[in-house]
Amino acid sequence: MSIAASLRSGGGQLRRVCRLALATYLAVVLMFSLLERMLVYPAPRLNGADYEAADLPYEDVFFEADDGTRLHGWYVPHPNPKAVMLFAHGNGEHVAALAPMLRLLHQRAEVATFAWDYRGYGHSGGKPHEDNLLADARVAQLWLAERAGVEPEEVVVYGRSLGGGVAVGLASQYPVRGLVLERTFAGLVETAAHHFPWLPVRWLMKNRFPSIDRIRDYHGPLLQSHGTVDEVVPYEMGRRLFEAAGSTNKRFITCEGGDHSCPQTDEYYEALVEFLDSLPTTGGQVAESSVPHVQGPRVPR
Repeated sequence: MSIAASLRSGGGQLRRVCRLALATYLAVVLMFSLLERMLVYPAPRLNGADYEAADLPYEDVFFEADDGTRLHGWYVPHPNPKAVMLFAHGNGEHVAALAPMLRLLHQRAEVATFAWDYRGYGHSGGKPHEDNLLADARVAQLWLAERAGVEPEEVVVYGRSLGGGVAVGLASQYPVRGLVLERTFAGLVETAAHHFPWLPVRWLMKNRFPSIDRIRDYHGPLLQSHGTVDEVVPYEMGRRLFEAAGSTNKRFITCEGGDHSCPQTDEYYEALVEFLDSLPTTGGQVAESSVPHVQGPRVPR
């Protein structure tokens, strides 16, 4: 075979390899786009036995989203709460998995707390998306305020991981008494790009949660914490979000050696109590949340 023929043959093979590689890459990109909801919202499998939390004085709550979707949550009252708190969970959790956290908040922080299952999680219907999660957070805030006997702006919002994006979105649009963020991101797209640098996630993603832009519009008290060895949301991302916050009353707690799932320390809960004690009241003292209340229907077992 002549040199020219060899070059033509080799060039043809190279083009075929390139076309195959491009087709494979485009297929992976398409698959990522189609599976985005599953990747962003990996709701844990529902186990009815999980929804039995011993020694936690909770009420099962069902409420309706603006579009009529039936949502579920747990309300944990407190006879003399330091604050009334709305809790937004991470993307791999549901309300039942929060039982240990809700118990700590009840006993150590002395707050009345309402946590709800995102759409498609636990006993909540529908399918999750950034837009409806933010809308549902507002509905949950209004439900909690009415149940606890306070004004909506007296609710403290606590967001963990993905829930931090939900909490920032809510607090940037509606008045809240305070904002607590735990191991959350500056932006979901940036976090995805960190884990998938070879994918064009900045073009593809529909769920974006641009918290670093939204938090500039929040000017209330802020308590934020992040672990230095967080493998899901790098520490630097948490710091960038904190620095962008429009609040002048803010505190950042660095959890040395903490990863994305490690429990919080005693020092953290002491700081949380100090934060809650320092919050200004907007409508008088926080109401007692143990007032007589008709229990809603229990979750089917």
